[in-house]
Amino acid sequence: MLVDSRTADRLTGMVLLMLGIAMLAGGYTMDRLEIRQIHPASIPGLVPMGLGLAMIICSVLLLVSTASTTDTSLPEDSAVSEDSEKTQPGSFKNLALTIVLCLAYAGGLLGKMPFAVATGIFIFMFSAVFSWPEKSVPVRARIKPLLLIALFAVVFAVGISTLFQYGFLVRLP
Repeated sequence: MLVDSRTADRLTGMVLLMLGIAMLAGGYTMDRLEIRQIHPASIPGLVPMGLGLAMIICSVLLLVSTASTTDTSLPEDSAVSEDSEKTQPGSFKNLALTIVLCLAYAGGLLGKMPFAVATGIFIFMFSAVFSWPEKSVPVRARIKPLLLIALFAVVFAVGISTLFQYGFLVRLP
């Protein structure tokens, strides 16, 4: 069953909105640690509240953009049939590839090597797989994007590890 992209965007926006509201409410109602004389700014629910708020903002933007494209697009009957024709099964291949890469990261890399190294490998593989140039591109032109992806992976792996270790005070494996 294929769903046109606007319907998928609306459903995704609604699901993300409900999830964001639940995360915001759950984070706000988390127990505070003032009883244990821990600084009041170290609210345990701060990260879920921030993520929930970001999710709410993104879902509202998605819903607004979906609604605005509906108003300016083709008539509904022809627009739905054209969107259905444009939907390609390649997205299921990308979804399966994403699931495989995430499972390999979570089950194969994490815990077996330092967190920063595992995260760097995951970022590199994920970015390389989804931005790999077409076969018609010369080999020399393929090397430059791979080097940029490698640099991107190293910078973000170090940044993520540093944020979790020193920002969130999480002991990483």
